[in-house]
Amino acid sequence: MLSAEHLSLIKATVPLLESGGEALTRHFYQLMFSEYPEVRALFNQAHQGSGNQQRALANAVLMYARHIERLEALGPLVGQIVHKHVSLQILPEHYPIVGTCLLRAIREVLGEELATDAVIDAWAAAYGQLADILIGAEESVYAANASAPGGWRGARDFRVTRKEVESEEIVSLYLEPKDGGELVAFQPGQYIGLRVNFPDGEERRNYSLSARGDGSHYRISVKREAGGRVSNYLHDQVQVGDVVELFPPAGDFVLRDSERPLALITAGVGITPALAMLEQARDSGRPIHFIHCARHAGVHAFRDWVEEQSTGNPQVRHYFCYSEPRPGDQAHAEGFISAELLDRWLPEERDLDAYFLGPKPFMAQVKRHLRELGVPQEQCHYEFFGPAQALEG
Repeated sequence: MLSAEHLSLIKATVPLLESGGEALTRHFYQLMFSEYPEVRALFNQAHQGSGNQQRALANAVLMYARHIERLEALGPLVGQIVHKHVSLQILPEHYPIVGTCLLRAIREVLGEELATDAVIDAWAAAYGQLADILIGAEESVYAANASAPGGWRGARDFRVTRKEVESEEIVSLYLEPKDGGELVAFQPGQYIGLRVNFPDGEERRNYSLSARGDGSHYRISVKREAGGRVSNYLHDQVQVGDVVELFPPAGDFVLRDSERPLALITAGVGITPALAMLEQARDSGRPIHFIHCARHAGVHAFRDWVEEQSTGNPQVRHYFCYSEPRPGDQAHAEGFISAELLDRWLPEERDLDAYFLGPKPFMAQVKRHLRELGVPQEQCHYEFFGPAQALEG
């Protein structure tokens, strides 16, 4: 339990975090990777290089400080963090490392004049409270995964049974348990964690499950990222018959039960979780509007499959928009997604459920358009590939 003095000191640091949070989190990561290299594999170094991880952590620390007296006001942020941690197998022993480096970073970045012993004590108590919350919530998910039919805890070996090229940038891997055992069910929209052991150390990533589970295999569809170590390895080196290590499914960006019309709005590789959602919802009878944006037909994965879902399913409608069409490309619109296009493609009645996923600028744009068109914000759902960030839109 935090004391009144602790709460007062934490709240007093909010202005400092607003102006210098990213400097603090950059120093934090430098300290941690330098002194505890064993945790480096838990963090995507591409996100470190882009600054996304530092910004995401700075935002999370700031939100925690702002709402230290009413943690329920953090909304879905805690759940998102828990599921990301579970997918990468963050364990209780990792929390003291983070805490030690975070407190040192606060002291060293803010200086002893601002980061007094009392301030450090307050943040130590606050971090301990947050760590206890996250450890408890994560253990609940780990235990549920382990006890579910076909579930497991930690890493499990899976064999690649199929490898399909879906576009110029995306390849799908079909993965079956090497032990031949049962396979735990997942909810459309969830992802799995994957561990790759390179000669110089391991790397961990999470990838959306891109097809509804049938109890025998999982499918992930991976975009080749420029300079992406794991994505290029999966594209170029992993072959049918190879074995990879997976962690159980996680994620709270899932298709919720509803009878309202469903809008699935995606861009690029953001299409992957929406495929499983469409597959799950297509037999429900609810109207489905599937909207996908791509640069051109060459990088548009799963187009034929999506079009097939409309055949014999009149409640399923699909629309494609290409921002950089090539000669001969056929789409329903060209350019970037706009409020006018969404107005035309969405149901006239705006009491609908919208799920959207893609690059951050795309999601901010869609969020803004949906608000302008009168779609209730509580019925708009989105997820980030990578660190959770603030989405202005």
